[in-house]
Amino acid sequence: METINWKMEGVSCPTCAPDAETEQKGVSDGKRPVNNYLRYFLFCLPFTIALMLLKDPWLQLLICLPAYAAGAWLFGRSAVKSLLNRSPNMNVLIVLGATAAFGYSLAGTLFQLGPAYQFYETSAAIITIVFLGYYMEDASIQATQRSLKKLAVSQKTMANMIAFDDRHQEVLFPVESTQLRSGDLILIRSGEPVPADCKILWGEACVDESILTGEGLPVDKAVKATLIGGSLLVSGTVKAQVTASADESVLAGIVRLVRQAQGAKPPLQQLADRIVAIFVPVVLLLAAVTFLGNYFYLHSTAPALMRSIAVLVIACPCAMGLATPAAIAVGLGLAARKGVLIRNARHLEAFRGIRQVIFDKTGTLTTGEFSIHHWQSLSRSPEEFRQISFSLEKYSNHPIARSITREWKGRNTLRWARVEEVKGLGMRGETRDGDVYWAGSYKVAATLTADASHNVYIVCNDELLGWIDIRDTVRRESAGVVRWLEGKGIHTVLLSGDRQETCVALARELGITEVLGEQTPEQKLRQVSILNDRMPAAMVGDGINDAAALARATIGISMSDSSRLAMQTADVVLMDHGLSRLPAALELGRHTFSTIRGNLLWAFSYNVIAIPVAAFGGLTPAVAALAMGFSDVVLAANSLRLYSKKIPQADHVDR
Repeated sequence: METINWKMEGVSCPTCAPDAETEQKGVSDGKRPVNNYLRYFLFCLPFTIALMLLKDPWLQLLICLPAYAAGAWLFGRSAVKSLLNRSPNMNVLIVLGATAAFGYSLAGTLFQLGPAYQFYETSAAIITIVFLGYYMEDASIQATQRSLKKLAVSQKTMANMIAFDDRHQEVLFPVESTQLRSGDLILIRSGEPVPADCKILWGEACVDESILTGEGLPVDKAVKATLIGGSLLVSGTVKAQVTASADESVLAGIVRLVRQAQGAKPPLQQLADRIVAIFVPVVLLLAAVTFLGNYFYLHSTAPALMRSIAVLVIACPCAMGLATPAAIAVGLGLAARKGVLIRNARHLEAFRGIRQVIFDKTGTLTTGEFSIHHWQSLSRSPEEFRQISFSLEKYSNHPIARSITREWKGRNTLRWARVEEVKGLGMRGETRDGDVYWAGSYKVAATLTADASHNVYIVCNDELLGWIDIRDTVRRESAGVVRWLEGKGIHTVLLSGDRQETCVALARELGITEVLGEQTPEQKLRQVSILNDRMPAAMVGDGINDAAALARATIGISMSDSSRLAMQTADVVLMDHGLSRLPAALELGRHTFSTIRGNLLWAFSYNVIAIPVAAFGGLTPAVAALAMGFSDVVLAANSLRLYSKKIPQADHVDR
């Protein structure tokens, strides 16, 4: 029993939705102040009650006409369109059932055949109760969309735009966030929502980003930090520059991505669609067989007709059509709230088969920022060694040099008569006394030591003063994520272009099972193909060199701070605190698939049991209409159970 809301939100069930124009007629702003199904139900209900109290056939005909006309108008148009498209939907069954009861009663009235031919109340009750069922389902479906709607509402807020008057004094103009453009200056005060993606130019703030990342604790932000539109300033005041217009913002991208994914159909839904396509003709045949069988067995037209009408009404092809979209809507919306963006609904189903996870190293398991791992001074005091190293490296922009100056900042520096960066060697500094110092690669110390395993060597004249080892900083959540995966029986692989020894050391530290180092992008693609053929694999990467491998894996996963190419080729994007969202992504995918499977089982079981019960007289048409509506509510309620599932939280995984 599909409603227009699925169409509005990007999730469609083709089996039964009434005409969209009818549903939205008279609503110019896209919002419905009163649910249309509730309006139709309240219109038909008094007529149905009156029919149950009155016995005069001509009076019943007059009272039944408005209710029957309302149902025939709404459901009939949809039924006719579906028949013209050669894809009959469940509205065909509803219209046939109501029309059969009305036509039988009309014939009895015109030819004065007596009370045995009066079933006006049955016709009106079918239509009235189906309207109630649609409304109940509509209300249930609204809840499945709450996460996405919460994100969408956050897109449109008021903002304080900063402008300047003719005396160059700041002036604030209140504008809607949708009017902001890249480069605009805005003021955000404590307690106000961030109206657009922006960069802080002045001030500090504590920001709640839970609506986008699922992170429960507020995050401190300072000058040059970025703010995501839709987040909330818990405390502080900042002036910021807008970096993206509303339709290009992170939040807008999330909403678009989730809506696109909700519109896609995984394999299970495609199977259900094929079954639904032949379901309505089969039900029509069963109704005809029910009528004939009961007529010849009971030798009475009235009960045979009522039982065949009950078969028409009780059948619910929509339950099969709704089973997958309902779960997908909840699963994808919940994933977005947990900081997991899934591009296509079929990847939700693919998660259930993942048996191994392949990790890139730099930027994925590590931050991509270097830090001092170990150092050794051979002939100078530790303080003097650090002072020399800092004095040389502060003149370099090399990432290794920056990591040394960042950690040893504040040392008293040596004064150089001359300092320069020699390409391929390192930094060279010369004092006024003529002493020459080097901070560089093994080449500057090749004549002084045979140990080439260190990153930076410090040399004075012909004396080796010591060495410094640098390593990529490991993400604090990496060990917890790997431990969680291994605990679930998921095989882990480290696939990197870095040196084999470095990869082995990192894998040993984190507990990763298999290591493949020193891989080119072409070799990465080949290795992912081999691993993926062995068992379904998810690949987690962030760089341009990972793009092809991400596309080849069963599921490609990138982080929100990945290269644009990696994000475009990935199937799943992990938002802030990226890697710690991986367990949530895997669990959400599995729970959603399990919910889809449960929904489909209910839909098939309902029809297999309900149709025979109706055929043998176990249900009246009115009760059958109520049961048909209730079946869809059960599906929506079961889908909402996803919110109660235990999903790994980022802070728990970090431990």
